[in-house]
Formats: sequence, structure tokens, C-alpha cells
Amino acid sequence: MREATGHDYPDSDLTEKVIGAAIKVHRGLGPGVLESAYEVCLCDELGRAGLRWSNQVPLPVVYEGRRLDCGYRMDLVVEQRVTIEIKCVDAIASIHEAQLLTYLRLAQLPIGLILNFNVHRLRDGIVRLALTKPGSFSASSAALR
Repeated sequence: MREATGHDYPDSDLTEKVIGAAIKVHRGLGPGVLESAYEVCLCDELGRAGLRWSNQVPLPVVYEGRRLDCGYRMDLVVEQRVTIEIKCVDAIASIHEAQLLTYLRLAQLPIGLILNFNVHRLRDGIVRLALTKPGSFSASSAALR
């Protein structure tokens, strides 16, 4: 799992709850299911954990002071603080991280997770990226132990 180091990222307790729910979903379904199925099951699990969530959240682009719908949609937003991008890919690529960073910047949210369910152990498919200050991001590699 790649993440901001230690507990220096925002909402660490909330992201740990989300990760716990995602691990439970992954244990129940395993790899190889459609992203949409993981999303529905994760939403159910988050609700069971007492967390508020929204899925397929539209994300407009503000360009020269105008809000323009460009078709961006965040897979999940939890407690209006964490965005989650669900993937079922062989490996998380830099383009996936760039996508999440764009969502964080446009939504002005402090932290996001990429959850790649197409892995043997889900913790090997998690990337946590944090907005350290407006327009600036923090991410570093660290093994989850």
C-alpha cells in the first residue's frame, strides 16, 4: 500500500474504517468481480459501519469562473471528506493516481483512496493520497504492516 507516511495524513481514522470495510468486501467476493459490484457491496458495508456515503458523485470543472460538466464522476465520497476510486486492474498505474489527484483538487477534498480489488490481498491494492495544502499533494510509498 502506498500512502502518506505514518499518521501524518488527514482523516486517518476514517480511511482505516473505509479500508476495513473494503477488506471485508474483498474477502467476501474475492478478485475478478466487476467494479460496479464492488462499489455496491462497499456502499452497503459502509452503511452498516454507520458511515455516510454518496456514489457516482458528479464533479464539474471550474474554468474561468464557470462550472462546466465534463463528465467526471467520483466512484464514492465518504463523510464528504474522502474520495474513493474503485479499480479492477492488473496494477495501479500512474494514470490512476493522476485521476485521483485530479478528483481531490477539483472536489477540494483532503484525502483519497484507490482500491484495486483485482489482487490476492486487498492491502496490496491500496493507494492513499492526501491533499497537503490547496493545490499541493503528498504521497509516498510504505508497506502496510
